[in-house]
Amino acid sequence: MCATWEDGAVPPGTRPSAAASGPTRRAELDRLLEFAVRDTGVLAGAVFLLASDGQTLRLEVTTGLPAEYLTPWSRVALSSPVAVAEALRLRRLVWLSDPEEFARRYPRTAIALRHHCAAAAAPIVTGTTAWGTLLLLWPGADTAGAAGPGPDRVAAACRRLGRFLREAADTGDAVRPGPAPRTLLQPSARSRDPAEALAAAGLVERLPEGNCSLDLKGTFTYVSTTAAALLGGSVPELTGTRPWQSLPWCAGSPVEDRFRGALVSGGPASFTALRPPDHWLAFELYPDASGVSVRISPTGPGPAPPAGPARTGTFLGEPIPLGEVYQVLHLAAALSEAVGVRDVVDLLTEEMLPAFGARTVALLTEEDGRMRVIGRRGYDPGLLELFDGAPLTCQAPPVRVLATRRPAFFATFEELSRAYPPAVRQEDLHAWVFLPLVTSGRPVGSCVFAFDRPHTFSEQERVVFTALAGLVAQALERARLYDASKELAQTLQAALLPDSLPDVPGLEAAARYLPAARGMDIGGDFYDLVRVDDTTAAAFIGDVQGHNVTAAALMGRIRPFLRSYAATGTTPAQALTHANRQLVDLDPGRFASCLYAHLDLAGRRAVLATAGHPPPILRHPDGHAEVLSLPPGLLLGIDPDTDYPAAEIPLTPGTVLALYTDGLVETPGVDLDDAMAALATQLARTRFQPVDRLATALIDHARRTAPMTDDIALLLIGRTATG
Repeated sequence: MCATWEDGAVPPGTRPSAAASGPTRRAELDRLLEFAVRDTGVLAGAVFLLASDGQTLRLEVTTGLPAEYLTPWSRVALSSPVAVAEALRLRRLVWLSDPEEFARRYPRTAIALRHHCAAAAAPIVTGTTAWGTLLLLWPGADTAGAAGPGPDRVAAACRRLGRFLREAADTGDAVRPGPAPRTLLQPSARSRDPAEALAAAGLVERLPEGNCSLDLKGTFTYVSTTAAALLGGSVPELTGTRPWQSLPWCAGSPVEDRFRGALVSGGPASFTALRPPDHWLAFELYPDASGVSVRISPTGPGPAPPAGPARTGTFLGEPIPLGEVYQVLHLAAALSEAVGVRDVVDLLTEEMLPAFGARTVALLTEEDGRMRVIGRRGYDPGLLELFDGAPLTCQAPPVRVLATRRPAFFATFEELSRAYPPAVRQEDLHAWVFLPLVTSGRPVGSCVFAFDRPHTFSEQERVVFTALAGLVAQALERARLYDASKELAQTLQAALLPDSLPDVPGLEAAARYLPAARGMDIGGDFYDLVRVDDTTAAAFIGDVQGHNVTAAALMGRIRPFLRSYAATGTTPAQALTHANRQLVDLDPGRFASCLYAHLDLAGRRAVLATAGHPPPILRHPDGHAEVLSLPPGLLLGIDPDTDYPAAEIPLTPGTVLALYTDGLVETPGVDLDDAMAALATQLARTRFQPVDRLATALIDHARRTAPMTDDIALLLIGRTATG
C-alpha cells in the first residue's frame, strides 16, 4: 500500500504553507494532482473544484491529457448525470472500467470521450465539507485490480487534496476555480544542450521516412523535411499548427481521431490515410505524457472503401473537425437532459461556443409578440439591448429568421450589411449564423453565433447548425414549461407557509425555506411560530411524506390544526396527540414528522416533544451548542393511540434554539449524527449575530457542503435579555 499523509509520507514539495499566495496555492494543487497520477499509475488526471454557488463543478486543471478533451465538463451542475458530479453528490467512488456500463450509465461522458478508457471519479471532502472531484483515466481494463489504480490509493489522493484545500480555506487563501481550465505541461525526460539537439535533428533528417512530434494539443513541435513533403506542406507552414487545421486533406481523415486515441490509450497505434489524389501514407504513433512522436512513410492503399455518391458543385469550406463533431453530439445529449431555461442557456454559452469555434452566442425567446434576450456570452450588452423587446415585425436578422423560419448564414460583414443595412460593424466579429428555434410548428426564439474571422459555411456545417437549432428549440420549450410549473408549485408552497413571524417580547425569530435544487414538486415541509400571550409562545416544524400536491394539501391542513392547538396553550404532548389522530382520520397511510416546542418566557424554560423529527440544536449563552436528546415519539399518522413524551430545557437569555427539517443535514454518504454534530458546530461558530443573519449563514453553509436534494426548512428562536 502506498504511503499517504496519514502515514506521515508527503510527496516532495506539496506540504501547504499557511502564508502561500494564490499562485503558490495553485502550484501546490498542481503538484498534488501530478503526484496522484504517478502514485496511482494512471494515464491522466483532473481536478474539479466546487464553485462558490455550491451547486456547480468547474474543471480546474488536467495532466496527461489536454483540458480541451474534457471541454464538455468544464462546467457541470452537481445535479447532472455525469460521473464527476455523481461522485461528489453521493459522496462515493464511481468506478467505470467496462465500456458498455460506461455508455449505459453516462452516455454524455461516453460520447465526449469516445475512445474507450477506464475512469474513476472520487469525491474530495473533509468531514461534511465538499471541495470537488478527482477524475483519473487509464486504458480500459476489465477489473479494478487488473490494470487500474487501487481504490485505497485513489482515496489517499483525495484525502491529500481535501486536507490541502481545507487548510488553504482556513488560512483565508481558498483555492477557487480559475477563469479557464489549465493543462499541466510535462517536461522532457532530460534537457539537451544545443549541440545535442542539432545532432538529433540531423539524425532524424537522414532517415528515409518522415518524422514529426506533436504536443498534447496536437500541435507540430518538430517536422522533418521528409515528413513535411509527404504531408503536402513545408516545415515553416506546419510548425506550430495542428495537422487537421493546416492541412485541408487531414480535416476529413482519421488523423485527429487516431491521435486522440493514441493519447487516451497510452500505447502505440498505426493507420493509413490517403492524401489526395493518390498518395497513401502509413502513420505510426508513439505517445507519452508530453505528446506523440509520429513516423510517416509512403505505402499502398488499404482495403477499398465502399463507393459513395459522386459529389457535384463547389466545395464551400472545410468540414467540421472530428473532435468538434463529438462535442456537438455531447451537446445534443446534454440538451435532452436540460431541465430549466437556465440549463439550456448555460449549455449554449458554456459548451456550444467551443464546439463551433464561435466567439459569441446569444439566445432570444419570443414572449407576447416581442423578442427577449435570455442568455448571451461574449456579446456587448448594449448591442443586444437593440433587440431586447423588439416586435416580431422587426427586420433585424435575429427576428426575421423567425418569420422566414429559415436559418441565415453570413460569411462576412459585407454579406450581413447587404441583407440588413442598419447592421453595426463590431470589432473582432466577421461572420454570423442566425438560427430560428421552431418546435411543433411554433417559433419559440432564435439563436445567434458570431465568429472572429470571415467564415464560409459548408453544407455540412449548415446541416449541423440547423439540426441543433431543432434540438435547442425542443429543449427550450420543455424548459419553459418546467419553469412555469415550478414557479406555480413554489408559489403554492409559499402560500401554505406563514407570510411572517409574530413579534413576541423576549424572543427574536427567523425562518428560511428553500425548495430542492431539482424537481418541480411541492414539498411537505412546514413551520410556524404562534404567540399565545405576552410571556408564552409555541413553535413547531415538520415534514409531510412525499413531494406532490397531496402532500402539500395535507401539510396545509396540519399546520392550521397545530396553530389552533397552540393558541389555546396546549402542551406539546397534547398537540402532537391531537394532530396524530387528525392525520390518521384524514389520510390513513400518509405520515409526517413534527417537532413541537412550548416556550415559557416567564419561567425561562421550554417544553419539547417530537414525532420522529430530527432533534433540535440548542446553543447556550456561553456559545457552546449541543444536539438535544429528546424522548422518541412515533411519526404522526401511524398509530392513533400513541403517546408523545416531552422533555424540558432551560431557555435563558442568550439561548438560541434551532428547529430544522432533514434536508438541512441529510447528505449521501455522511452519517446523520455526524451531519447534525457539524450543524451544531457551525451554530456555535456564529456567535454574536442576530438570528436573521445566523439563519442566512446556516443556509449558506448547507449549500456549500452538500447538494440540495430535498427541501429545507429552518426556524431559529433566540431568547433575548428583555421581555
